[in-house]
This record gives sequence, structure tokens and C-alpha cells, in this order.
Amino acid sequence: MLVTGAAKRIGQGIALEFARQGWDVAVHFGHSGHEARETVAQIEALGRRSVALKADLSVEAEVARLVPACAEAFGGLNCVVNCASRFDEDTATDFGYAKLLEMTAVNVAAPLTLTRMLHEITPEAARDDGTQRGVVINVLDQKLYNMNPDYLSYTLTKAALENATVALAQALGPKLRVVGLAPGLTLISAGQTPASFESAHRVTPLNRASTVDDVAQAACFLANAHGVTGTTLVVDGGQHLVPSPRDVMYMIGAQKP
Repeated sequence: MLVTGAAKRIGQGIALEFARQGWDVAVHFGHSGHEARETVAQIEALGRRSVALKADLSVEAEVARLVPACAEAFGGLNCVVNCASRFDEDTATDFGYAKLLEMTAVNVAAPLTLTRMLHEITPEAARDDGTQRGVVINVLDQKLYNMNPDYLSYTLTKAALENATVALAQALGPKLRVVGLAPGLTLISAGQTPASFESAHRVTPLNRASTVDDVAQAACFLANAHGVTGTTLVVDGGQHLVPSPRDVMYMIGAQKP
């Protein structure tokens, strides 16, 4: 399997959990080569095969090399987790073409390309044998179900990927399943203090949003849920049920640059 953005943070957690559950894992990275190699070493320590693959997800030719590289390393490929994404700040009042197009390339075009290529190498037998089907898991965001106007271009790209999840599930079945996974607030981001993060993390019906383990375990469930396609699993402790007119980065008093 391949996890994009697997060198650190949520992507790393997903990669390690899949390895614990018996999967060989390709660790994609953009600039975090040292962290990627450390993640590979941890996967290998769990008794699974792993390889670190560098690619700039904004460059189509580099994205196109990932699936063949995984298939060569492992003798095949049947699962892609599109976890990597760009998360840049903009609003309706300072929006510009350049940022939106850059984020669309990484957050939408790269996952679509990887999905198409996985479909191409998935055997025809998968049409009749569900156990041979490929699966793509697109990591989205709970804010799609609790909309606010902040981080506009990021939000638009995640909304596009959510709709692409449905369209691709329709177009590429029965050889491929395509599903979404929408975490809530999971890890501290730049500008947050531990105290402000903890405060925001508790503003949910479960008194906690998502953890890395929550997201990773949900990804493994979706990879093995042979009857699930074209839908999104929200794993956020119910964060999307609590109305929030602003992004959490503003609601918790984080220090903005």
C-alpha cells in the first residue's frame, strides 16, 4: 500500500497502524526525507516491508511514478491513502488564482491521478472477486460538515475531493472502492499552544476530538470494509455537530502571524 505524506503527523500514524495490521507500506514524502527514513525503519521493525518514495505532488510526472514504484517494490499495489495536503491560509477577501491552483494540484489532482493509476493496475478479476479490489482512502476534513469561511482555498479543495470520491466510486467500480475519511482537530498546528489545543479538542460531544490512533484505525477499517464505497466516515468525536462560525484556529485564541 501507499500512504502520501507518511513521513510524519497523521500520515505517519496511518502508515504505522497499517504495518501493525500486516500491510507492507510505501512512505511517500515531499521534503521530509529524514523523517520518512525513520518511518520506514519503524515499519521494518514491525516485520513488514517498506520503502520511502519522494515526489512533489504538484508535479504530474512525479505523481505518476509513485504507483509503478510501489508495484515494483511490493509486487503489486491494492491500497492508496491520500493523506498529504496543503493547508494555506486565505479568505474570500484576499483569494488569488495562484494559491488556489497550487493547492488544487496537491489536494485534488494528485489524489485523482493516483486513483486512476491504481485502477489501471488492478486486475480484471477484481470485478468479480471483492477481495482483489483496490481501495483508495481520501483524507478530508470534518469542516466540510460544519462549514466556515476560513482557509477558503483549502476548504474548496477538500470539498472537491469529497465530490470526486463519489464520482470516482461510481466510475471505477467494481475494480476499485473509493472512500473518504474526515478527521477533526487531531494535532497541534503552528500558532497553537498546548493549552489552546487542549481546550479546542474538548469542544465536542465526546469531550475529545480525533486522535492519530482514531484516524489510523478508521483508515484500516475502511481498507477492509469490502462493502463500503462512495461515502465518507467522519472521525472527529462529534466535532462537526458543534456549530462553529470560524475555523478552530481563530476560535481558540491562537496567535496568528
